[in-house]
Amino acid sequence: MSGALAGIKVLDLSRLLPGPFCTMLLADMGAEVIKIEDTRAGDYIRWWEPMLGKNSGMHVVLNRNKKSMKLNLKTEAGKGIFLKLVEQCDVLIEGFRPGVMDKLGVGYKVLSEINAGLIYCAISGYGSTGPLSQKAGHDVNYLALNGVLSYCGQNGTPIMPGVQIADIGGGALLAAFAILCAIVARQKKGKGQFIDIGMADGAMLWNCLRFGNWIADGNIPTPGDSMLNHGFACYNIYETKDGRFMSLGALEPQFWKVFCEAVGRPDLDTPEYFKAGKHQEKLKESVAAIFKARTQSEWVDFLKDADCCCEPVLNLEEMSNHPQFLAREMVVKMNHPEWGNYLQLGMPARFSGAPGELKTHAPEYGEHTQEILSGLGLSDDKIARLKKDGVI
Repeated sequence: MSGALAGIKVLDLSRLLPGPFCTMLLADMGAEVIKIEDTRAGDYIRWWEPMLGKNSGMHVVLNRNKKSMKLNLKTEAGKGIFLKLVEQCDVLIEGFRPGVMDKLGVGYKVLSEINAGLIYCAISGYGSTGPLSQKAGHDVNYLALNGVLSYCGQNGTPIMPGVQIADIGGGALLAAFAILCAIVARQKKGKGQFIDIGMADGAMLWNCLRFGNWIADGNIPTPGDSMLNHGFACYNIYETKDGRFMSLGALEPQFWKVFCEAVGRPDLDTPEYFKAGKHQEKLKESVAAIFKARTQSEWVDFLKDADCCCEPVLNLEEMSNHPQFLAREMVVKMNHPEWGNYLQLGMPARFSGAPGELKTHAPEYGEHTQEILSGLGLSDDKIARLKKDGVI
């Protein structure tokens, strides 16, 4: 069965994480994604260790279900081929600094004249306008500047998140959503459009709850200052006897009551558990002492029938073998003719009518160049000359 995006053709000029994560989502749902890579080294995430086969394990996950084509856009022949591809595509995604594509002569203005229905999505750190539009940055910089890091952590000290919130949440996910909105708009208006994604902007919206509190009470949030940020005993992470950790999320009264009764401490079930104040530190100490009495596995077994929002902090290997994620096919086994068996992340959205599918492995560098050029009508001799000239 074809995915929901079957028939949509995407040209992906992006590298590393934000753009490739976005096009991974589109490819998983059936879009044909052609990964355009330069002729020097391609997407350099390919070569970051550790390796799986000839490529990085990160590349294997991010670029599944895609095709790879080598193309030198700094040559006239390369630009000509690129423009032919643009004529046939629905979406183009790039992650360069604003203005780079214009300097190459293939910016949105030029491409939209060739294909009026083109949806052009540019993902950059700070967007195409503003005083920082040309400034280099990475995930940690975007989160620092937009306020997210200012209250992440505890005891007044910001911490760096273990996943790239701005790259994925502020960039890739927002871009995928925006592209689908533009596809719907094109169906109504018959025209494509330019989408300007700034990762600092996208992740700024993740401040929604804390921003709402701030505009209401005027208190600037800081690390460890609230119930959802290490401030409350009922919603926290606790170390176990064996040095592992458990997560407790018993926010609602019914869950807190069940937890307190299960651990033999009904005296902790008072209205103060859900109120801010210095008493939370003493309450956290009491709960911490409770969790220290058993190992993580003992807690999992002890609370298996207690509906109190308490789960173990698992590592990736443990997660990969957890019955819940196996049942949801969030970790699947694949077999590559050269690499052999390996694990791949599944697709989190479930569709009853047009599901996504893991169809192909991540492509080798330039694996589909010949196929794509042949599809444009180029002869084998012409393709050979282009390769000799450094165009592909």
